[in-house]
Amino acid sequence: MEYRTDRSGTKLSVLGYGCMRLTKDSKAIDLDKAERELLAAYRSGVNYFDTAYIYPGSEEALGQILARNHLREQVYVATKLPQYLIRSESGLEKYFSEQLARLQTDYIDYYLMHHLTDVTMWQKLKDLGVERWIAEKKAAGAIRSIGFSFHGDTAHFLEILNDYDWDFCQIQYNYLDEDTQAGRAGLKAAAARGIPVIIMEPLRGGKLVDLLPTGAKQILAQSPRGWTPAQWAFRWLYDQPEVTVVLSGMNSLAMVEENCRTASEARAGDLTEADRAVLAAVKDEIRRSEKVGCTGCRYCMPCPKGVDIPGIFRCYNAMYTESKGQGRFQFAQTVGLTREPAFADQCVGCGACERHCPQGLPIRAALKEADRALRPPHYKLAIGLARRLLLRRPAKQSRAEQGRGEQHQ
Repeated sequence: MEYRTDRSGTKLSVLGYGCMRLTKDSKAIDLDKAERELLAAYRSGVNYFDTAYIYPGSEEALGQILARNHLREQVYVATKLPQYLIRSESGLEKYFSEQLARLQTDYIDYYLMHHLTDVTMWQKLKDLGVERWIAEKKAAGAIRSIGFSFHGDTAHFLEILNDYDWDFCQIQYNYLDEDTQAGRAGLKAAAARGIPVIIMEPLRGGKLVDLLPTGAKQILAQSPRGWTPAQWAFRWLYDQPEVTVVLSGMNSLAMVEENCRTASEARAGDLTEADRAVLAAVKDEIRRSEKVGCTGCRYCMPCPKGVDIPGIFRCYNAMYTESKGQGRFQFAQTVGLTREPAFADQCVGCGACERHCPQGLPIRAALKEADRALRPPHYKLAIGLARRLLLRRPAKQSRAEQGRGEQHQ
């Protein structure tokens, strides 16, 4: 495993474990499976584990796994303050205390202001006394390093970056998002100030692996490098010395093993001009195929009217990155036949989703386009019939019938 250092000289594994996508068993995290995967990563040298208050069950799962394997002192834990829920200085303490309890610890190694999109969000926290609160926590050793995670444009990133003496920051960055959000300009600006940069969405929610268009997959397969799509994405990041840690939401042992192997082999400066030409061709192919730049992060959810926004966009993109039939088939399976309807035409245009979207997508307009493509009239009729046939609720039994049924149990 390769390591890069933070501002205090702490060695962090270049591969970090993102705990947002731990496998779920029904509605809860499959703790035994998650434990096997996290321990496999730890044994391969991963020492940075990232979670957040709003990742359902994630903090508790990580806390339990670290506690029962006596690993808390051997790893670095990162979690995030849900700044969008904070209304007073007392709220800072309330959420932080809850997070410590969930994680079964009395300190956080890397604590982030979660999901800042512009400087006004940071200013709101400052007005509530967050700078004084941070100073107190750091003095007490309850917070070791303070940072922020960012989804917005480069200008706002630079404003936040320059407004406080941050210990680190976290940005969405991958070869497809090189010039969006904080982008390469933001990465280099942070590095110029000596601020470590943690990378999220290195595979763009799977779009740079399984969801690559067929043409893009062929371009990578024809390269003499022999790397998988995931290895290409990670190696592009590791090639840049300004990148400190790359988070991956690993949820299989195979994924852990491949990513750890890549993190052990890749070095800054490894990519050649020929490699960059391959990725440039892949980007061109992706841009030609994709309709909506949704990463599936689900920050837009839950929709107050029940619309499955990321699910709809995933299927809409699949119509063009795979085939129209495949996209509509996936839509029928994952959106069309859910017990509670989740269709785009349930949208009332409230705009709540757009206020939370890290990509700044015009979700309301895109939903209308996606619905027209995914549900032409004949398909809408077919899904309606299928819903009536497959999702009919059982008729209520009479009391006499209930009694007869109970006698035979």
